[in-house]
Amino acid sequence: MATPHFSSALPTPAVPAAYPMAKPGYGKRSVPGQQARTRDDFALLPTRERYVAGFVDHLPDGAAMSIKQLAKQLPLYGQQAISTALNALSVAGHLRRVRCAVGAGDEMRWAYRTFWSRTARDNEWWITYLATETAARTAAPAERPAASVPPAQAPAAVPQQRTAPEATSPAQAPAPERPAPATTPMAPAAPAAPPTASSPAYLALAELGRRDIRLALSADDCAALEEQAAEWLARGVTTDYLIAALTAGLPAQVDCPPRFVRRRLTDKIPPELPSAPNTSPDTGTPAPRLLVECTDCGRPGQPEALPDGLCRPCRAAHSTGGQPSPDPTEIAAVKAHMANLRTLLKPV
Repeated sequence: MATPHFSSALPTPAVPAAYPMAKPGYGKRSVPGQQARTRDDFALLPTRERYVAGFVDHLPDGAAMSIKQLAKQLPLYGQQAISTALNALSVAGHLRRVRCAVGAGDEMRWAYRTFWSRTARDNEWWITYLATETAARTAAPAERPAASVPPAQAPAAVPQQRTAPEATSPAQAPAPERPAPATTPMAPAAPAAPPTASSPAYLALAELGRRDIRLALSADDCAALEEQAAEWLARGVTTDYLIAALTAGLPAQVDCPPRFVRRRLTDKIPPELPSAPNTSPDTGTPAPRLLVECTDCGRPGQPEALPDGLCRPCRAAHSTGGQPSPDPTEIAAVKAHMANLRTLLKPV
């Protein structure tokens, strides 16, 4: 007779439909090459860590990964317990918190991400993966070009399929003559040219309505404003910068989106930078590497300097189960300060 086995682990909570997403380019990022999801995932972890890991594993890419947001969705544990569970998951090889530079020059900013792996990885695997993960690959959002290119190609392909039957069907009437078929195959040769791809400026304008419905533009509006938007890109800004500049601080109601966008394209255009700078120290500067953040305290460092995703004090605290040991120099400074205070308090 089979004996039923009841697991002591809590069931994985369902991800709510309204779970907050991080800003584009931030949040959770799944690493490639993971094993298929099974019921035995995270079976070797303690109950709390298995509960948190099962919830994080079901989150979509781009979901917010802050401790505060996770604690709101997991009411069984508070923020301190969630933080401790994430530290354990980092040591177990399931996640790494990183920051990477996005943009260039004055537009440089830090983007924070949490790389997640359902399959536990060792430190060597994480070091190799993060070393080869370039800033361009992690910073450029892939969802916008993939969503905008097919609509530009689909309308152009449909008319070609309709004109081909219409050109051949009337040609069937004068079929007895030989010269007629010789001229009809030459007619479809002109419209058979492939459709031209939309420019980055056009795609950025088309993206405005998806970012904010108040700036929804038609295809004619995007074509009319394309030249002005292209001038922004010619001055060295990215399409993300262009979209952010046009959508920032919108009024409660935009009566005429094309006129509003045209005005902003004129008034907020960035200055033109010199095309050939005299100094060339920055020309050969390589793209900055990803900096791993300590999962506990957030201290940045190279991947090889933070084994298990933890800095040295936090790693020591995790292994001993206590608090990080203070720096000996700090202890000496505190003792010297206290001795000085006692000397000043002595009666003269």
